[in-house]
Amino acid sequence: MKLWSKDNTNTAAMVEQFTVGRDREFDILLAKYDVLGSLAHTAMLAKVGLMTAEDKDLVHQGLHQILKEIEAGSFSISDDVEDVHSQVELLLTERIGEAGKKIHSGRSRNDQVAVDIKLFLKDQILAIKDASIVLFENLVQLSDKYKDKLIPGYTHLQIAMPSSFGMWFGAYAEALVDDLEILAAAYQVANKNPLGSGAGYGSSFPLDRKMTTELLGFKTLHWNAVNAQASRGKTEKFVGMGIAAIAATLAKMSMDVCLYISQNFGFLCFPSDLTTGSSIMPHKKNPDVFELVRGKCNRLQTVPNELSMMMTNLPSGYHREMQLTKEIVIPAINDLMDCLNILNYALPQVKITDHVLADEKYKYVFTVEKVNELVNNGVSFRDAYKEVGNSVENGSFDFGTFDINTHTHEGSVGNLCLPEIQQEMENVKAKFK
Repeated sequence: MKLWSKDNTNTAAMVEQFTVGRDREFDILLAKYDVLGSLAHTAMLAKVGLMTAEDKDLVHQGLHQILKEIEAGSFSISDDVEDVHSQVELLLTERIGEAGKKIHSGRSRNDQVAVDIKLFLKDQILAIKDASIVLFENLVQLSDKYKDKLIPGYTHLQIAMPSSFGMWFGAYAEALVDDLEILAAAYQVANKNPLGSGAGYGSSFPLDRKMTTELLGFKTLHWNAVNAQASRGKTEKFVGMGIAAIAATLAKMSMDVCLYISQNFGFLCFPSDLTTGSSIMPHKKNPDVFELVRGKCNRLQTVPNELSMMMTNLPSGYHREMQLTKEIVIPAINDLMDCLNILNYALPQVKITDHVLADEKYKYVFTVEKVNELVNNGVSFRDAYKEVGNSVENGSFDFGTFDINTHTHEGSVGNLCLPEIQQEMENVKAKFK
């Protein structure tokens, strides 16, 4: 069944199969939102006189029954039905009769799917935000717990200066604040109602788009009908940017874990049930969880580019390529949620190695400390630098005991500013309301 079917109209089976593609697979995820959109739209139709109160009540009873079936998992899209919009209207008309045929007045599948996707993305963004905040809180707790556990910092993968697990965990906590800024911006774009824009040029019906905006819980609406249609793909791309930002942070952190867990570093470890083994080497405990997070999140960073390429050079108005954005953004959301959930499970179980910097190979991590000590005693920085550099070259360098309390400025190893970072997160969280 097709909403656009007419008498004596047929589409070749091969063409139909190609154009429908994977729509049914992804449309199931949009079914709830399609019904919610129809509830709001028909309430508005009744208000402006395009549907009788009796028909509206009958339609709403039928739609609420379909919604219950969706929530119970018993709703499906038949193989001979093109998409979720067609399935809902067909099912409704079979059950309530002629009133079901009236629900499409004043809209197109173009604005119908646009509002479905916006509502879906709003919920998914909030789910990503919540999982990211859980990870943020885990990282802050670990940062505070291990703020005195020293490790070497690196530049160019060479030993550089003293760092700590508190500094390392805290860095990724603050990185998530920046990432959620981007996701919050995407949320604002998703929080605009396209319903009523029709095929992209509005309608001669006296639609009340402000009413549907309020009923559907959008903050505002896309005022221009052409731009409402142009938001399709653009909204998904903005969400993709938020996904990519979080993914970049998770990939970098996972790479660090893969290094730190190796015997060459030995900074941390995890319980055996969080690692995997080798079929040939009995001693192996592989960090597969973190390697897969790294791989998935590296791939997720391509999502904005995939969506950009999909929409490149399209003029205004609807084009069938927009159907394919679902195949990009929905699996990306699922992959990111999987990565966030597994990290929230694994990271609290980390075991930290004590006295890492006591190893002789890390003694040069304190060269800057020695330079600063000499400067504090009146030596010019350049002379202090040369003196310490010469002691390294001739093998006589020795620092002594490192005092973390000498690092007092904001964001240093002795002053992690965790309360300030937490406040920054509270500020970002407010942008999702």
